[in-house]
Amino acid sequence: MRNKTRWTMGTATLVAGALIVGSAQAASTIKIGAVAPKTGPLAGGSTVTHWPNIQLWVHQVNARGGLQLKDGKAKIELIEYDDQTNPGVHIKAAQRLATQDKVDFIIAPYGTGFNLASAPIYAKYGYPQIAVSAISDKIPTLTKRYPNLFFTLGSTTDFAGSVSNILSKMRADGKIGNKIAMVNVADAFGIELAETARPIFKKAGFEIVYDKSYPLGTQDLSPIVKGAKATNPDAFVAWSYPPDTFGLTKQAMIQDLKVKAYYTAVATAFPAFGKVFGKAAQGNLGAGGVDPTTPDMMAYRKLHKEVTGKTADYWASANTYASLQILEQAIEGVGAPDRKAVTEYIKNNTFKTIMGDIKFENQVSYKYWTVGQWQDGVFYGVASSRMNNAKPVILKQGWK
Repeated sequence: MRNKTRWTMGTATLVAGALIVGSAQAASTIKIGAVAPKTGPLAGGSTVTHWPNIQLWVHQVNARGGLQLKDGKAKIELIEYDDQTNPGVHIKAAQRLATQDKVDFIIAPYGTGFNLASAPIYAKYGYPQIAVSAISDKIPTLTKRYPNLFFTLGSTTDFAGSVSNILSKMRADGKIGNKIAMVNVADAFGIELAETARPIFKKAGFEIVYDKSYPLGTQDLSPIVKGAKATNPDAFVAWSYPPDTFGLTKQAMIQDLKVKAYYTAVATAFPAFGKVFGKAAQGNLGAGGVDPTTPDMMAYRKLHKEVTGKTADYWASANTYASLQILEQAIEGVGAPDRKAVTEYIKNNTFKTIMGDIKFENQVSYKYWTVGQWQDGVFYGVASSRMNNAKPVILKQGWK
């Protein structure tokens, strides 16, 4: 835990290690906690998609006077902790928020492993946990065990199945062959996706000619790509997190990995990915996606840049912001910082978000993008669950 940040209005002044905004504390406040990486291997991802959207949301709510409760408006006091990409640190920080800071709500963690590891502590104190950056095939079991836990991104089967469907169509069209090289980061996210993908690919008639995992935080990924290239695959699939998404793609370019379908998972949708790889990113497939042409999405992306100074990514940014819209509407719908009532409100109502109307079915939203692709400098959604306006998939035409 590295810092503690308090927001009460829109502009910030640094005082004694805390951000105290405005000349005086608001008369009525609602305390909201947030724990996620600011350091460690997952900090690169959370500082792109997680923290900026929290900043944007708090800014917007407080700029209009706060959350509308039954007894008047309450501005948000945000208390932040860095979990250092360490589940143990995260759990201790969440417990501190609940028992010492006594926050009214805690924003769900960043990353699949952290959401699953911390679910018991969030449930213990009754905090609604909208796990916006988690995918798992254990969702039915988890939602039964934790009535406060909600999922918005779908299951590993959805994600692996969407990739398989895209590759199957490309094969049916005579554009690729049968051989897949598959790699994964060795944490909860990558391990579960790889385990799920193996039988899905095999059932679809694909041959997995290379299957390799690597530890989270691996710096040198050249041997991984070299091994994959040696098998002469038709498609390359990596269930990867941000550092390795960039590292694998850099090595694929250096080693000229010749595949017509190239997929990396988290961070493929980052604006930095398009900037770093430029035209070489054309045709790259990845996790998630958006339809950036809707009026709501265009307005959101514009405001995200204006308030945070950063460009929203083309997947998790919008999903994270949508989860905060849901939390906001639920709190205001109840009219009080009553966690139990807010949890029930989330279960039983439909929410207006930049992703469209979202309603949870048994604590799960089935409205999300599963696969996106870089096309002419934009990462468009090409496969989804209940989303509209998917772009047709194009072939990867080399790295030059």
